[in-house]
Formats: sequence, C-alpha cells, structure tokens
Amino acid sequence: MIDTRNSIPRWISLLYRYGQMYIGEHLKEYDIGRGQHIFLNALYKEDGLSQEELADYLKIDKGTTAKALKKLETKGYIARTVSEKDKRCNEVHLTEKALLIKDDVRKVLTDWRERLTFGLKEEEKQLALTILEKMGHNAAHFAEEQVGP
Repeated sequence: MIDTRNSIPRWISLLYRYGQMYIGEHLKEYDIGRGQHIFLNALYKEDGLSQEELADYLKIDKGTTAKALKKLETKGYIARTVSEKDKRCNEVHLTEKALLIKDDVRKVLTDWRERLTFGLKEEEKQLALTILEKMGHNAAHFAEEQVGP
C-alpha cells in the first residue's frame, strides 16, 4: 500500500497552502487577497501585459484572471485600458498605489522563499529548483496533451 502521507503531490500542496497563508497574512494590511499577489508580482516584472498574457504566463484560466484583476482594480492597484495594438484586449498597468508597496510585496515573497530553504546548502537549493522545474515542465506537457488540438 502507498503511503499518501509522504507523496510528492501532498508536499507540493502543503507548501502551496502554507505559502498562501503566510503571504496572505503578511499582505493583509494592504487588502490583497490570496492569489492576487501573483498578478502584482508578474506586473512588477513586466507592466502593461494584456489580461491574456497574464493568464498565459501564470497558467491561470481567463475567468479567474479577470476576477482577480477586477478586485485589484477596485482596490486601486491596477488600471485596465484598451490596447492600442488590439482593441479586443485590455492592457493591465500598475498604479502608483501598487508601485508604493512593490518593495513590501517583494520582501514578503523573498522572506517566504528564505523560510522554505532555511538550512539548505546552496547545491540543495539548486537541486530542488531543478527538480521542481522538471516537474513543472512535465505537468505543463501533460496538461497540454489533455487539452489537445
């Protein structure tokens, strides 16, 4: 019998849930809900992406992306404008309010990463990253296979 208490999916799920709790608690003062920080972080890397580009980059469905962006827009962190290049697309831009908290958001994410890797040697961190990247590529490959042409 397989011990599901010690499986890779269980540990990945656990890391994700604890991460969401940690990040949510530390960004609570900014009224940023769970899962919304990833959109801000993506825009901190490249402001002005379209909603579709954000959804694709983060591998989140378009409906969930639209809901998260609406909440961030309502709270004044982003503004959506019709793209000059393609009138069917909305570009998403950070507001001054979002830029003012950029360092705090990034610090929370960095702190969480440091907590996760506490006590690991540099080569262990690199090995973990390499393995997780391979698993991510496998997951993406199999997800694309399921969707099909």
